[in-house]
Amino acid sequence: MQKNDDFLYRLRNANPIENVMGAYVNIIRRGRNYVCSCPFHSEKTPSCTIFTDTQSFYCFGCGAGGDVITFTMKVENLDFTEAVKLLAQRSGLEVPHENSRDSQLAKRKTRIYEMNRIAANFFYTQLIKGNDKSGLKYFADRKLSPQVIKKFGLGYAPDSWTMLTDMLRSKGYSDDEIVDAWLGSRSKKGTVYDIFRKRVMFPIVDLRGNIIGFGGRVLDNSQPKYLNTGATPVFDKGSNLFSMNFAKNVDTKRLILCEGYMDVIAVNQAGFDNAVATLGTAITANQARLMSHYAEEIIIAYDSDGAGQKATQKAINHFADVGMRTRILRMDGAKDPDEYIKKFGRDRFKMLIDGSDDANDFMLDRCEDGLDLSTEAGRVELLRRASKVLAAIESPLEREVYISRTSRKCDIPTEVLKTHIDNLLKKNFRTEKKMEWRNITSKASYDNDDLNPESRDHKKEARAEECIINFLLRHPDEAADIEKSAPPEIFITALNKKLYSALLEKMKSTEKFTLSLMAGELSDKEMGRISRIDVTNREFTINRNVFTDCISVLKDFSSPAGKDMSDEDLRRLFKSKSKK
Repeated sequence: MQKNDDFLYRLRNANPIENVMGAYVNIIRRGRNYVCSCPFHSEKTPSCTIFTDTQSFYCFGCGAGGDVITFTMKVENLDFTEAVKLLAQRSGLEVPHENSRDSQLAKRKTRIYEMNRIAANFFYTQLIKGNDKSGLKYFADRKLSPQVIKKFGLGYAPDSWTMLTDMLRSKGYSDDEIVDAWLGSRSKKGTVYDIFRKRVMFPIVDLRGNIIGFGGRVLDNSQPKYLNTGATPVFDKGSNLFSMNFAKNVDTKRLILCEGYMDVIAVNQAGFDNAVATLGTAITANQARLMSHYAEEIIIAYDSDGAGQKATQKAINHFADVGMRTRILRMDGAKDPDEYIKKFGRDRFKMLIDGSDDANDFMLDRCEDGLDLSTEAGRVELLRRASKVLAAIESPLEREVYISRTSRKCDIPTEVLKTHIDNLLKKNFRTEKKMEWRNITSKASYDNDDLNPESRDHKKEARAEECIINFLLRHPDEAADIEKSAPPEIFITALNKKLYSALLEKMKSTEKFTLSLMAGELSDKEMGRISRIDVTNREFTINRNVFTDCISVLKDFSSPAGKDMSDEDLRRLFKSKSKK
């Protein structure tokens, strides 16, 4: 996409960051700014701040930060061009025409989307019209209707080493591109062959309708049973969900989390479009956060076997971290939703969903596993396990109900258990506060700065560099004069030099500088660093005197006198000068 600075300026103004972020997380007004729980890591106390004056955000917990474009890129897993298009669509702006300045990554992703679409059509055609009917027989045996097969674009990869790769080559795609899309693999001899062979195929579609990958299931006992697309520029199995493209449009704040593709399709065929599944792995924190954007309640419909129960317990923890209400489906008489619907029908499944157990019931019941409650030792161990579950229940009213239930089961006074839980809550609160503060201070510490490792050995110089960058952010119209006084060459650390140089160039070339203009030129971590520099220097004004002293610190870097000044001495000096 053409980097049109005037358009990006209008785009930012048309998409206030507080409005955009408010669509994903619950934001709370604090003065002229807002705070919220960070959507990019799990936390119980909000550590992310939205600054309305600079239209930027920064999380003191994980270090994420930037502007509305950076946020959209990160939360929607998009590149710069895709994020701009999404924001333009939301605000009714027309995006300038693309030209040769498009990023190579954007072109690469477009080519993969095209190849995936061709591959999906190929697999579907082979399923419906191909000579090998084993794939069609498999879906027919699973009682799938033609309409559902078409809706999900299901297909079949024939028992061939080159049918798909030959077709892609004939359409102008190179072997490197085919391998890049994870549709082909390179042999030891260097030839490229089809990755998916003799498997029924499940296209994976993102929230914007792009086919980003595939899952393939064998029809015999060969291994692996399921083969999923590996990591590509458009696909990350830990950040996407099967059938989320359908579920996000359902007019309900409830999602049904299934264990596999076929369970989702069976539930969908029964009339429940709000079913999703992970992509061959246990649910991740990113997937839980994605689901929280579209629902308030999750129904976990995992298999009833031991592995399914363990996976349920892990999923409950992820959903608790993002503040979602979780319920558990108990499918007596069937091992999974597909089997249950086939045996008992849609209406019984609907009743099962509506009557599903609260996650707290599930967790407390699991506390009894392997214990003999007729013994004192068994009841004591149950109390120990249950106390952890009870202390994790955020609603005081719900907690009271479950405390009463547990006290009756263990035959102890309710008040005794309640006092114990209250003490645990106080202890957990203190521990969480310490951990959050430790995370915040470690992010702000030069000793733990992985993004700018040079700052560990040059603390005061890095601090001076950040003050100069902050001064520049406050005076973008003076960029040319600032550069004359503090040319990038005097910077000591490579990261700060890069950020400073990029800011200077952009400010000198535009009359309407905003942080949004940097989003396509710096990584999300680099954008986050600029936000951190801005945020951590808000406590005092970096005026011309401080700016001049920072320049001296960098120019005197090689002098013994300069090295003798500690970072704290430098900070006190800046504070004293900023008052003048």
